[in-house]
Amino acid sequence: MIIVTGATGQLGRQAVERLLNRVSAERIGVSVRDPGKAEGLAARGVRVRAGSFTDPDSLAHAFEGATQVLVVSVDKFGEEAVQRHRTAIEAAVKAGARRVVYTSHMGASHTSHFQACRDHAATEDILRTCGVPYTSLRNGFYASSAVQFLGPALDSGRIALPEDGPVNWTAHADLAEAAAAILADEGGHDGPTPPLTAPEALTFTDLAPLAAGITGRPFARTTVPDDAFCRHLTEAGVPADRVEGLMGIFTAARTGEFSAQDPTLSTLIGRAPVRMEAVLRDQLGSG
Repeated sequence: MIIVTGATGQLGRQAVERLLNRVSAERIGVSVRDPGKAEGLAARGVRVRAGSFTDPDSLAHAFEGATQVLVVSVDKFGEEAVQRHRTAIEAAVKAGARRVVYTSHMGASHTSHFQACRDHAATEDILRTCGVPYTSLRNGFYASSAVQFLGPALDSGRIALPEDGPVNWTAHADLAEAAAAILADEGGHDGPTPPLTAPEALTFTDLAPLAAGITGRPFARTTVPDDAFCRHLTEAGVPADRVEGLMGIFTAARTGEFSAQDPTLSTLIGRAPVRMEAVLRDQLGSG
C-alpha cells in the first residue's frame, strides 16, 4: 500500500489524483489531519485515516501496512519543520515501509539563504540514515508562490518586491504527476533526484509583461529595499520567522539558488512541463 500524507493539501491532493490513474484505489491510503476533508477520496475506495506529524501514535495507525510513504513537507520553518519530518520518517520505517519518498526542494542545502532549503537539507540527512531506501524529490519552486507575490499588483499595477533573481517556477500539477510516477515505479529513483523543474527561469521583471499581456493591464516592476519589505510584513502581523523565510526567497534567488534547469521532470511526466505563462493565464484569467 502507498500512503500519501497531507492529501488534503495542494500537492498531496493532486499526487493522489495522479496516482489513481496509475494504480488501483485499494492500493492507496492517505494520512490527513481531518478525515472529513477526504470523504471524496474515501468514496472512491482510498483508505483514509487520521494522522498528524505531531502524534507518532496516529501515524502508526495511518501508515499501517505501508510499502511506501510519501512524506509531504510541512509549511513550517526551522527545527519545528525538521522534527515533524523526522517523526513522519521514523513512523514510516517503523510501519514497515520499504521506501520513503519526501518532497524536498531544488535548492536544498545546508548553506542556502532560504531557511526552508536548509530544513530540507536537514531532513535529507535524516533520510540517509533512516534504514530504508528513500527518494528525495528536489521539486522546483512552486509557481503558486509567484502568483501570491503578484497578488497586490493586481490592484496597484506595481510589482513592489525586493531585488530577486531567476527562479524556475514549477506547477504543482507537474510535480504531483512526477511524485505519482515515482511511487508507481518503486525503486526507480534512489536518493535525491535532479532538480524537477519547468523549462525556464524567470525574474519578476520577466513576469511583469506576461501578467500584463494576460490581464490587459500594465504592470511595473519596482525594487523595494530589503528592510522596507520586512518592515511592511512585520507591520502587517506576519510572524518573524515567516518574514525571515519570505525575505530568504529573494536573497537566495539573487545568488541563483533556484535557477537550475533539468530534463528529469519532463522525462518523468512524459511531456514538457507547464510554462509560467500558462500558470499565470490560468490564475489571472484572460483579462
